[in-house]
Amino acid sequence: MKPKHFLVVVVGPTAVGKTDFCVQLAKKFQTDILSMDSRQFFKELKIGTAKPSPREQGGVVHHFIDSHSILEEYNAGQYEEDALKLLQNLFKEHEVVIATGGSGLYVRALCEGLDEMPEILPGIREELSQQLDQEGLPVLVQRLQEVDPEYAAEVDTQNPQRVVRALEVCLSSGQPYSSFRTKTTGKGRDFHLIKIGLNRDREELYERIDQRMDLMLKQGLLDEVKQMLPYRQHQALQTVGYTELFYYLDGLYAFEEAVRVLKRNSRRYAKRQLTWFNRDPEIQWFHPDQFTQVLEYIQSEITKAK
Repeated sequence: MKPKHFLVVVVGPTAVGKTDFCVQLAKKFQTDILSMDSRQFFKELKIGTAKPSPREQGGVVHHFIDSHSILEEYNAGQYEEDALKLLQNLFKEHEVVIATGGSGLYVRALCEGLDEMPEILPGIREELSQQLDQEGLPVLVQRLQEVDPEYAAEVDTQNPQRVVRALEVCLSSGQPYSSFRTKTTGKGRDFHLIKIGLNRDREELYERIDQRMDLMLKQGLLDEVKQMLPYRQHQALQTVGYTELFYYLDGLYAFEEAVRVLKRNSRRYAKRQLTWFNRDPEIQWFHPDQFTQVLEYIQSEITKAK
């Protein structure tokens, strides 16, 4: 009989404590960790991505951290392919592998697979980017509401990348973007998923987020952002922790205001992450202090599947 393999997926909002928790878990199972964080791939982004330092990695092998350069485009589809290949090899040596991160799309890519999206017709991306620059995001949001009201109702309308991406697909295919998002297949997954969510009381979580932002600034986040100025159009940099300081460098914010907005946006990001993960009924939620209970839950799921 073919041996069973288990991917333990640990998700949760930013600053909840996933790194320490997963290092403990990986040591218990003597296994490796895969990052599902869309920005920790990039070796140039050290501070703003809250990337675990070698000391924080605790001697556990972490994959997809510092694996790419910001000069490369790397997306969730490529990640799905690379991660599944890597898992095939890891499962030759380990019964259990840990995957962790807070990027919902990358979690979905690994666990379920992404929908097959149509080819984007030449010129459409350029046309939409031009419209975004000249007329602003609300005009594109309105356009999306007309061609795909279903996706427009759930997309983060403050995120230009998501709005532009959906419009590209609508205009290239003549069909709503939402119609392509229901065709996931989960192909090539011969392992069992055990999904764990970590969360804390809102007040406790928000305090940890504020502390993390203060620590990042102390560690030199502003210098890192200055070095990234030539690459600011890169998707990995259109995100909390970088955009606020780009605006400060542009002279749009005073430094104190940039820090205030950075903390506020980080808290909002955590809220959006929780909204995304709460939609998944397979996730069992725990406080990061409940390590023993999580271990018992994983063991019981493994026993049930055998």
